[in-house]
Formats: sequence, C-alpha cells, structure tokens
Amino acid sequence: MSKLFTILALVLVMGTNTHRISSVETRGSWVYFYDESGHKYQTLSASGVGEVQGYSSTFMVSVNGSWVYLYNSEGKKYHTMSKSGVGEVLGVAGDTFTSRNGSWIYTWDRNGKKINTRSAR
Repeated sequence: MSKLFTILALVLVMGTNTHRISSVETRGSWVYFYDESGHKYQTLSASGVGEVQGYSSTFMVSVNGSWVYLYNSEGKKYHTMSKSGVGEVLGVAGDTFTSRNGSWIYTWDRNGKKINTRSAR
C-alpha cells in the first residue's frame, strides 16, 4: 500500500509541471527555457545557473563552481549535489544523467539518486 501511495504522490508532483523542455539556450547573462511550441517560457540568470551540462524534457543539469544543480522543467532548482561526488557530467537522457568520476561512470536519476556504478574502462 505504501508503494502505491508513493507512486501516486510522484505522479501528482510531476504532473504539476505544465511545460516540457524542448530547448535550453544560454545567451549572454541569461538562460532561456523553450517549450515544444518554440515559445520561451522561463528566463534564469546565468550567474546563478552556471554552465548548462544537458537537459531532457523534464529536467536540466548545470554546474556552477563546486556544485551540480538539478532544475525542473519550470526552471526551479530542486536539488544540489557536490561536484566532487558527481564528477564530470557526461550527458542527460530521459529521466537520468551520467557522470564520470575518476575511473567510474555513475548513472543518476532525475532526483540525484545514484542508480548505477560501472568501471570507465
């Protein structure tokens, strides 16, 4: 029963996002989010976001100094991770992102939970 409640809660929370990311662009001091219709719907300061590492339709990953930030499709920062633990972000796809830290490749879910570790060799 608790698993059903958790799943229902996740569906409700994820359903509150009304936009899906089609494109994220950094121009000058600003980071722009575009939806599937090509309309700009969110603008964030590039100094706060840092360098965009990648995005999917539901979230974006950026690095700013020693921190890795996760943003939802509405442009709200919802999770912060230490870059020393994550390493170099390699890519974002679907609801996951991958990183390389030393000789290890990590797969993370969109909530910042490590879901897989494998050797980089």
